[in-house]
Amino acid sequence: MSARPLGLAAFAVIFVLSGFMNALQARANGELTLHIGNGVQAALFSFGSGFVILSAVVLLAPTVRSGVRRIIPAARSGELAWWAVPTGVLGGIFIGLQSYSTALVGVALFSVGMVAGQTANSLLVDRVGLSPIGKTALTSRRVVAAVLATLAVVVAAAGRLSVSELSVPALLAAFAGGCLVAVQQALNGRVNVASRQPISTTWVNFLFGTLALLIGVSIGLVALGASVQAPTDGPVWMYLGGVFGLTFIVTAAWAVPRYGVLVFALVTIAGQLTAALGLDLLAPVGANRLAWPLIAGVVLTFVAVLVAAWRRA
Repeated sequence: MSARPLGLAAFAVIFVLSGFMNALQARANGELTLHIGNGVQAALFSFGSGFVILSAVVLLAPTVRSGVRRIIPAARSGELAWWAVPTGVLGGIFIGLQSYSTALVGVALFSVGMVAGQTANSLLVDRVGLSPIGKTALTSRRVVAAVLATLAVVVAAAGRLSVSELSVPALLAAFAGGCLVAVQQALNGRVNVASRQPISTTWVNFLFGTLALLIGVSIGLVALGASVQAPTDGPVWMYLGGVFGLTFIVTAAWAVPRYGVLVFALVTIAGQLTAALGLDLLAPVGANRLAWPLIAGVVLTFVAVLVAAWRRA
């Protein structure tokens, strides 16, 4: 299978349904974490609520159930590598790394480390053929696009970076989390080729992600002396992280088998930064207002997308 040309319609779908939803998910999960006081428990609620919604869809939609049923025979026959099925566990690990890193260095530095890991590993994942499109040559054009995307996030977060917050272990955790995201997207693409139904693929992803986080929360309760926390107040939209997350993963499952991991990641980053810009304009937090570094970062991400996908179009 080879990558398809990235048309404007596909760009718009990925831009909105992955980039915007990813930004909104981060905002909702961050708010829920603030009110719960435990990032892993907040992530479990997010994954768990998404899993419940998707399970209802699986029960009600015969085509989605058929997609789920196709996955196990495909893994047994070797059409689908068995180790690609529990890829949702990587999502649970990512949430753990995110909670650790952001607690030490904040969201801005975490975003820089994560995007660096995601774009760098997207190049490798496409090169070795981990995604369904097969091997993609490591060209100078793709390397430049990945560097530009990372630079865009650095520029966008410039006003919020602090050397005093620098922690090498936390930045390495953010980088590792970004690497995991690239692998997860590639493996989800493989599962989607077998299921032929993005919602079925997303249900499997949320199943394993929820199980991984449930184990993590249980370890915290039993071995680390943590207690179950429940928010007593907060905005209603902070409970919608699971809805935003499942929209993002459905889009990734559909897009990666068509366009590859790197192009999908670049368009998603462009959407994330644009959504962040819109949130700063329409619903600024505290003293944050329109920031020129963020505008420059958005422009740079579009340049990165053009560099990576122009020849395809």
